[in-house]
Amino acid sequence: MYNRSYIYWSIFFMLITGSMVSLMWFLIVLLNETVYLIEWELMEINSCSLSMLIYVDWMSMSFMSLVMFISSIIVIYSISYMKSDSYRGMFILMVMFFVFSMLFLIVSPNLISILLGWDGLGLTSYCLVIYYQSEKSYNAGMVTVLTNRVGDVMILMCIAWMINFGSWNFIWGINYFEMVSILIVIAALTKSAQIPFSSWLPAAMAAPTPVSALVHSSTLVTAGVYLLIRFNGIFFSFYVKESLLILAVLTMFMSGLGASFEYDLKKIIALSTLSQLGLMMSCLCVGMVKMGFFHLLSHALFKSLLFMCAGYMIHMSVNNQDIRYMGMFSKQTPLLMMAFVGSNLSLCGLPFLSGFYSKDLILEMMCYNGFNNLIYFLYYISVMLTVCYTFRLIYYVVIHEYSGGNLLSVNDDDYSMLIPMLVMFLFTIMGGSVMMWLMFLGSVPVYLTLTMKCLTWMVILMGIFLGLMICMVDDYMEMTGGMLVSFVGQMWYLPFLSTYCLNSWGLHMGYFYYKIVDQGWLDKMGGQGMKNLLIKLSNWSSVVHLNKINLYILLYLYVLYVSLFIFLVV
Repeated sequence: MYNRSYIYWSIFFMLITGSMVSLMWFLIVLLNETVYLIEWELMEINSCSLSMLIYVDWMSMSFMSLVMFISSIIVIYSISYMKSDSYRGMFILMVMFFVFSMLFLIVSPNLISILLGWDGLGLTSYCLVIYYQSEKSYNAGMVTVLTNRVGDVMILMCIAWMINFGSWNFIWGINYFEMVSILIVIAALTKSAQIPFSSWLPAAMAAPTPVSALVHSSTLVTAGVYLLIRFNGIFFSFYVKESLLILAVLTMFMSGLGASFEYDLKKIIALSTLSQLGLMMSCLCVGMVKMGFFHLLSHALFKSLLFMCAGYMIHMSVNNQDIRYMGMFSKQTPLLMMAFVGSNLSLCGLPFLSGFYSKDLILEMMCYNGFNNLIYFLYYISVMLTVCYTFRLIYYVVIHEYSGGNLLSVNDDDYSMLIPMLVMFLFTIMGGSVMMWLMFLGSVPVYLTLTMKCLTWMVILMGIFLGLMICMVDDYMEMTGGMLVSFVGQMWYLPFLSTYCLNSWGLHMGYFYYKIVDQGWLDKMGGQGMKNLLIKLSNWSSVVHLNKINLYILLYLYVLYVSLFIFLVV
């Protein structure tokens, strides 16, 4: 049988080499405090030149290095995970196209080239979500691609609007209109799945788990955050930032609350990604751009590990994803549980894992911002819910004993999946401190009172207690919770709004517009109508022997009639 494993290893060496080169450029650019703008002129027409730009700074190089490193680990992980799949060659090619689209977006300082990477991510994500061809995958893929299509339209409108400024390069710091900032924010909300576009992120779990590990760590969902990082500080107004802050905090709260009542393993991790994306967005709204980017990098490390551990458990548990049918994995897979618990504790911000350095710094710096009590309350409650659903997940997977008998066949024998996870576990432990030393060369002084300093730890302890309490009363709440548990567990009915309501009035409105407008008076009075009129007039003139002057007069009256009609309508 033809063995394709060498393709995986070739791609692995290519990605790891690219990651090392990007890391070297990151150190050079960071230490020298320089920025490189590489321009390649494709063509020149009169006074207009079409050129390709590549923006090289410490931010783009560090993100590129991390994306290629995580992708190389996931490629090796996929050798065993996808070994029974007949189309794994096509799968790895789609994954590579997905990664290259993200890399193209990272180094682009131009909205045209950003659109290419942006659309590449959207198209490839749709193909990967429907990879397991079923009705569920098809529905999830349609929700994903239609939601992301809203962001694509916003980018296209920005491109059209920026023609007024003579350039699509946003790095020059032009004082744009507020309309452009609103369009960019809406595009980022769709790609990073913030309210009201959150429903596609848990639905995208229909994709294979290696894809989920890549999407939720460093590629698709982080594209919106990265776009706002690039645009932040250029033209965002106060009102745009305030609105974005409210949506980000509500997304944190909604996803944390939903994950606390969810039983699907992959959906719990997906909702945790949604919560962390809200945290990054909120950092950008208050001016902590560098800290938001720092959390973006540290989150990519432990979230990719968390998904790989979940994929290992699902793969070896006969495709079971319900955490109620899991338990006592610590006795069967000690190495796997070490990586799983370590990534979860890093998500909580346990000292001194990678998540601690970014989350603790963000929470302490948030105390310097003068928010109202509602924003401050929701922020810390969202952090408490993060700890709550994390320890609930640890309880069900590690400690909880499955009462139905030992039906699982999980073990630590698959080293082709286990070794990449252990490598990522080492980076989860050390990556946060290393990035902290590099990105913040000087110390970051934080002066707080003892009460404010201890507030984070109090919230974490309350989250641990609440998570274990929910585990004890889960069955009772499922039976008696009723509408409240349904409302909270289903993300405030956002999937209903994104599917049923979209199908009932959104698509019907598009069909109505297409039939009445595009195929209605525009079709009758536009180019097609004029063509039919000319044919009729030519046939009529041959019958009644009209001369050319009369024919031109009739044509002029027709054009005048159409112009008057459009003027009255507009």
